[in-house]
Parts: sequence; C-alpha cells; structure tokens
Amino acid sequence: MSEKQKIDAEPIRDARTLGAPKMILLGMQHLFAMFGATVLVPLLTGLDVSTTLLMAGLGTLLFHFITKGKVPAFLGSSFAYLGGYAIVAPLIDGKPNTEMLPYACGGVVVSGIVYLILAALFKAFGIKRVMKFFPPVVTGSMIIAIGLTLAPSAIDNCQTDWLLAAIAITLIIVCNIWGKGMIKIVPIMIGILGSYLVAVCLGRVDFSAVAQSKIVAVPIHTSAIAKFDISAIITILPIALATVMEHIGDISAISATTGENYIADPGLHRTLIGDGLATSFSALFGGPANTTYGENTGVLVLTRIYDPRVIRIAAIFSVLLSFFPGVSAVIATVPTAIIGGVSIILYGMISAIGIRNFVENKVDLTKSRNVIITAVMLGSAIGFKYSAAQGISFAVAGTTISLSGLAIAAILGILLNAILPGKDFDFEAADNSTGSEKPAENTKKNNKTHKKKKK
Repeated sequence: MSEKQKIDAEPIRDARTLGAPKMILLGMQHLFAMFGATVLVPLLTGLDVSTTLLMAGLGTLLFHFITKGKVPAFLGSSFAYLGGYAIVAPLIDGKPNTEMLPYACGGVVVSGIVYLILAALFKAFGIKRVMKFFPPVVTGSMIIAIGLTLAPSAIDNCQTDWLLAAIAITLIIVCNIWGKGMIKIVPIMIGILGSYLVAVCLGRVDFSAVAQSKIVAVPIHTSAIAKFDISAIITILPIALATVMEHIGDISAISATTGENYIADPGLHRTLIGDGLATSFSALFGGPANTTYGENTGVLVLTRIYDPRVIRIAAIFSVLLSFFPGVSAVIATVPTAIIGGVSIILYGMISAIGIRNFVENKVDLTKSRNVIITAVMLGSAIGFKYSAAQGISFAVAGTTISLSGLAIAAILGILLNAILPGKDFDFEAADNSTGSEKPAENTKKNNKTHKKKKK
C-alpha cells in the first residue's frame, strides 16, 4: 500500500513514518490551532503573552512526561479562571493590575493542588469505581456540551469578517475531503495560510504591533512571580472543581477520538496530576492556568494523526516562540475571522465526537433515564452559557463561588446517573482498550469471548 493510500485508509499513530519535515509541519498546525485562544487569556487578564506561550509549551511537555507520552493532548490557557482573575486582579483602565496579578496567580498555584488530591482519590478507590459515575450517557453529553458552548466564540470571531472566515472554512473542507497525501492531513495549516494571504492582499491585516515588538526577550519576569494571599486563594480555589469535570470530559473526548482508553492507561490519576502540576507550575511564574485544549482535539479528528510526538513538537515551538515576541506578533496578526472560521469546524468536531461516543457505546435514547440525563446536561450547559449570569454564584463563608454552565451540567449529570434507576452500562477498564464502556448485559459474553481468544 502506498503512503497516500495509508493516509486515506487509516489513522496514523506513529508520525515518524511520514518523516521529520512532515512531522514539523504537523506540529506547526497544532501550534496555529491553539495560538489564538492561548494568547487571548493573557490579553483579557493582563498576564504576559510570552510567559503564557512558554508555560503552555513547558506545561504540555510536563503533562506528556507524567502520562508516559501516551496522550495526544496540548495544554493551553484555561478560560475557566477568567472570573477569578477578574475578582482578584481586575484590569485598571484596560491595563494590567500589576499589583494584584501575582496574588491571583498564587490562588491558581494552590488550585492546582486540588487536581493532585482528586488524582490520589481516584488512584486509591480504583478507576472502575470512579468511572461508574461517568458512563457514556454522561461523558458523551459532556463532550457534546463542550463543543456547543465553545461554538459561540467562533461565531463572534467570524462576524468580524465573514469573507475571510468563509475562505478558511472552504479551504479546510476542500483539502480534507478531496486532498491527497499531506494536503489531506494539514488542512488547518492550508486554511489559515490561504485565507491569511487573501487578507494581506485585501489590506485587512494590521502589522503595527509587529514593528513595535522586540526581536528577542526573556519570557519570565520576576515581578510577575506568584504571591500568596488567603482571600485570593479562597476565591480561586473552587474553580478547580469545575475544571476537573471539564478535564474528564476532554480526556474522554481524546479517548473516543483515537480509540485508546487513556482513562485506564496511563490512567485518569496521571492525566489529572499532569494537568494540575502544569497549572501550578505556570501560575508560579506568572502564567495562566493550563488545560487540555479542545482545538487540538479537533485537529486530531480532522487529520487522523494521533501520534503524541506531533503535539510535543507543537509544545517545543511554543517554547521557542516565547523568546521571540516578534514572531508571536506576526502570528497574532492573523485576523480573528480566520481563527473563527477554523474554530467553527474544530468545535463542531468536538460535539461530533460526543455523538459518536453515543453511537459506538449504543446509548439507548429510548430509555427515559438516558433522555433525561442528556436533556438536563445539554440544557443546563447551553442555557447557562446564554443566560445573563452564565452560571451560578453562591457564597460560602463569605466567599463567592461561581460554577460555569459546563460544571453545572457535569454535576447534574453525575447526580442523575447515580440516582435514577435502570443503569445499563459497566466500565470495563481491564478488558476495554478503546475507551468505550460496554453494556452490562453483554459483559459476561464479552469476557467469555476474551477467554476463548486467549486459549
């Protein structure tokens, strides 16, 4: 079988077969996919962009080290913590609150420890006991909700210039459906570069920031290193409970995409440790909290290149970019409409993974319990996203705690699954290597078949 036929026929799990130049190009594609959202968080909070890129790269590499290099996940800036930053270190006339930002970062450092505590609990009680609370009807609904709640930001970006957004979308579709060889597996790169070239020709790219940026600079500033204050910690700490729920959804999405059960191997406890340590490490040096990125999961779906080495190449590029603000400034000139067009496809891909999770695990939506769980989760996640409050806030010991729509959906889904009768799925971590749960009524049959195969 030729290389082109292999690319078209099945996913690639070892990108080294493509050669180093193509792996580098694939890594750059992941870099472009995460760049817009990653640098947006420091722009909204006042944190340093170069520090953010450095910590995203180092955090991703740390995550891969802890997860034995098995999970193709990229860790970028988390949007979940924006509310915490806004309370502890609000912008002053649109400028960074340099006095309070280190204390907000200190709160994020401590919140990363929550991941470690939960990871220890998951390890102690066993993955099977934990995952019985996360059957396909819950994880699938969560994955769908993640994609749908991200989608509005893509539309907002597209509305700045629908022509450029449409060109980006068209190029991606054409390359992915009718492209051959490398054209088929780098559609994001082609979509961005092609539409960017059109934008330059139409005079819709602003290069003013490039001229003002430094060529080389150290991405860590001593004045931004985390400081600790009990009130800031109490304000930001509860956010970690919500992001842990999102983490489980993201890892489930990546597992469903690649057909590998990362919740069982390397284990949810390892992915949580990797995410938590990356978050604390980033915030310690003045960066934002890190989180597994849906944009890069969308790239996995579209390209079918599942090799974690490609993600690590993107992480190395992110580290290198942090020392060259000028290069980052050039990438930042990509119009937001182009990023929006790309994101429409990537975010939609995430929801499509959730639907596929339903189908592959034969979630029976003729059963009332499954319909109710799905309806409540999707309704609350999307409903709160579009509500004025965009979540629920309540006071505990004088401290305001805010839960996002996704966090509320996850909590309600877990509770309903635990309470409602008629459970029909059982998590088989030992026998299942695809990341899918099997119907309980088929478990004995599957185990017998497995034993026969061994004989």
